[in-house]
Amino acid sequence: MMPDLGKYADTVLSAYAASIVLLVALVALSLWRGRRVRADLRAIEARMRRDG
Repeated sequence: MMPDLGKYADTVLSAYAASIVLLVALVALSLWRGRRVRADLRAIEARMRRDG
């Protein structure tokens, strides 16, 4: 499944772990920001409909 990394195993596996953590964080941040922007747009559209 995984090649023998020898003495570099700790370094490579920690780099993989850091990459995965950063990717998950970026996806979570994108989803959070998208929800926030969507809510802001709904509020702006509602205000525009109300104010005419």
